[in-house]
Amino acid sequence: MPDVLAKRDGAILEITLNRPDHGNGATDEMAVEVTRLIREAADTAQCIVLRGAGADFCVGRAMMGQPPAQGPVEAYERKRAFDVIFNTYGAIRGSPIPVIGVVQGRAHGFGCAVAAVCDITLASDKATFQVPEMGHNILPTMVMSSFIDRVPRKAFTYLVYSTKIISAERAVSFGIASDVVPAAQLEETVKTVTGAILKAPPPAIRGVKEYARTAYNMSTEGAIDFARNIHAVINSSSEMRRKG
Repeated sequence: MPDVLAKRDGAILEITLNRPDHGNGATDEMAVEVTRLIREAADTAQCIVLRGAGADFCVGRAMMGQPPAQGPVEAYERKRAFDVIFNTYGAIRGSPIPVIGVVQGRAHGFGCAVAAVCDITLASDKATFQVPEMGHNILPTMVMSSFIDRVPRKAFTYLVYSTKIISAERAVSFGIASDVVPAAQLEETVKTVTGAILKAPPPAIRGVKEYARTAYNMSTEGAIDFARNIHAVINSSSEMRRKG
């Protein structure tokens, strides 16, 4: 069975991390495949659901806790090796369609970062979130880069320095998750949210993502001007005048 599964459900692409016996700890090969799937999804889908098989979302990278490579390491080569992770975050941010993370259990390390960078993250009340890297003598700037426009500074530094495991409710308050629901209602909530998204015409779905991705990097005046322009462009589309 592949370590990453992909399934189409109408206009939704479901991507599943599929190493449940290992908490869906992600290998570099899994990160590359997730990145590829997300980058190609917009050709045929209007929404992506990203989840983990079994009890957990993702407990981090599969190599977490292993001793570092021995011998000298060229910094540039090391940077290139880590690009597979940054590329996954970039694919989620850059996807023209929304990416919804579904967290039923542990979302630690890489899993916490992916949960944070998704456009919407729905969490079970059984879910937990953690940035454990400092406890393994790893500077967690990869995870931190996913937090930069999601998590307030006080929460950001607390998570990183303390390595504390936090609840789903706290993850919502920190900006990592969007909503927390009882575990038994998680899948129904996913259906409700994706259903609401897909009721909108495709230009509107993509326009929301484009504005959310771009406006936060603008001045207030620039973001307002961009809103004026994208509002006029998207709402002039014939697809926006279709009957529901």
